[in-house]
Amino acid sequence: MIVEMKKVSLVILEAEKTESLKALRKAGVIHLEEIEGGSAELSAYKEQSSETEKALAILEEIKLGKKQSVEQAKLSAEDAVAKAKEIISFTDTKKSLFDKINQNTQELSRLEKWGSVNPAELASLTEKGLYLYMYEIPQEKYAEIGKDINTVVVNKINKVVRFLLVSDCQLEDRPEGLPAEAYSVPLPECSTEKLKDDIVKAKAEIERLDREIVASKKFESALRESKNRLLSDIEFENISSGMEKEDEEISEAETRLAWVTGYVPVDSMDKFKKVCSENSWAYVASEPKEDDMVPTKLKNNKLVSLIYPLTDFLGTVPGYHEYDISGWFLLFFTVFFGMIFGDGGYGLLLTGVGVAMAVKSLASKKGGALAGLVLLLGLATVAWGTVTCTWFGLTPDMLPDWLKELSVPQLSNAYGDTQWPIFWKPESGLYLTTAQNLQIFCFTLALLQLSVAHLKGIAANRKTLKWIGEFGFLMQVVGMYWVVLSMVVSAEVFTFSEVIYGVPVGKLAIGLVAVGFVLSFIFSSYSGSVVESVLESCKNIISVLLGVVNVFSDVVSYIRLWAVGLAGAAISGTVNSMAGPLLGHAVLFIGFLALIVFGHGLNMILNLLSVIVHGVRLNTLEFSNHLGMSWSGFKYNPFSERD
Repeated sequence: MIVEMKKVSLVILEAEKTESLKALRKAGVIHLEEIEGGSAELSAYKEQSSETEKALAILEEIKLGKKQSVEQAKLSAEDAVAKAKEIISFTDTKKSLFDKINQNTQELSRLEKWGSVNPAELASLTEKGLYLYMYEIPQEKYAEIGKDINTVVVNKINKVVRFLLVSDCQLEDRPEGLPAEAYSVPLPECSTEKLKDDIVKAKAEIERLDREIVASKKFESALRESKNRLLSDIEFENISSGMEKEDEEISEAETRLAWVTGYVPVDSMDKFKKVCSENSWAYVASEPKEDDMVPTKLKNNKLVSLIYPLTDFLGTVPGYHEYDISGWFLLFFTVFFGMIFGDGGYGLLLTGVGVAMAVKSLASKKGGALAGLVLLLGLATVAWGTVTCTWFGLTPDMLPDWLKELSVPQLSNAYGDTQWPIFWKPESGLYLTTAQNLQIFCFTLALLQLSVAHLKGIAANRKTLKWIGEFGFLMQVVGMYWVVLSMVVSAEVFTFSEVIYGVPVGKLAIGLVAVGFVLSFIFSSYSGSVVESVLESCKNIISVLLGVVNVFSDVVSYIRLWAVGLAGAAISGTVNSMAGPLLGHAVLFIGFLALIVFGHGLNMILNLLSVIVHGVRLNTLEFSNHLGMSWSGFKYNPFSERD
């Protein structure tokens, strides 16, 4: 259930703000409204947190061997901040060294065919009135250099002549007798020998820095503690600096008031009142308004709470004024999971994983909900595999008879393409195949889940006439169930003239859809006036008409459970067919195992993705749409001390 909240405004003396906030944080009961503070301390904390996070990211990139272990060292708060800066400086220095190596390498590559070049030596010749300039020119163009230009050929490589242009004065412009194809080669800033030496030194320095970074791995835990501490400091300083307060011109510093607003669960109000009394705080508590951003706190028994790891992973939180469907979510998701995985063998593997996780969680006292969820889903898969006689994709003739006898004949693979007479007229000569029975099962799940949605809507709106609109939608779902069976499963069996035990179900289904549409048209927008409700429906006539189509498509969409499960079974059967010929050869047995493990492992991964895409969707989209839920909530996160 969603725990009821109280909106509270807490008033304290600004002079006692720091001590009061510490006491409030220790109590850990109030979810504060969003505050945007600003101070020099807050900026400093944020900068330190950012640096610590960068340092941790650097250390996390260091992968040690399985046998390597680093004993963690402790650091004080100040030393942890300094260590983070140091680690970042190591990587920044490494980056600049790599840049230097890259630049020097490019320079050496540019001057590679010139041999050793030393600008200092060339500069020393200028003192003697001799100016040398480096040039390159295509070999066939070298002869075109004017005779009044003095050159000294250095080498001829790859049809390129490298030469020194010799002058007795400094040249400001390009000599006239020099062909356009000759291009000047700029001198390096230092000698090529120094460039090489700098590269060697830079590489040695990089190796030293790498050793320093690896040695800093022992401070990883200390930096994580520092990060959590800084996050707590940021939260505290943000609230402290962002609290509203009285104008300084109105009141003196000793009596100036400051206040915050937040939300407290009703089951924590006694604790909140006690803290207020102990610290002489003033507060006002009231019911949240419709437009208040109220956090959501869910409270359920241990069984229903098994769904929390999934909803936390998805980030789905019901709004404060919405429904808590945790129990229904868990129930239907468990069924959907079992049907999509569909294989009892896979279920046994999942159950084994769940048992192992449960044992580990008992030892560590963590992760119990996730272990319980995996175990529950594994057992659900085993149950569905038993019902359909599906075990590791094996054909029925490869399974023991007792497994076949445990299955439900009308849904079991053990009986092949057997046709089953319809139960209400076994003498009619009309039959349904196993596949059709599975489709009917899927649509029945749709009927049950969508009916639950509208029954909850009827209960929630029972004090207004809007419940009649919800009842109209319920009638449409029930009637559309027969329409879907007729159009998708078998038009011959599920006719609109069909009578079952004296009840004209076919005509009744059409009547339910028609009457249900009328009721929903009149009352679905009811807010005190029937006329206004009808006018509102008229304004949105297109979406209202499409609502009937949506009911049909929502029921039909549950066939995905059968289709995805069928695809998974086909893949597992294909894997077995491919691996089967290898089983009779001892030499190929390793290949058989590899193919079986890889094939079925890949199929399980695909099934898991299918569960997320399809099994979750039916709860968070189809079911939620009929509930009118948008999952617009956010979790109750009280101002409290961090671990």
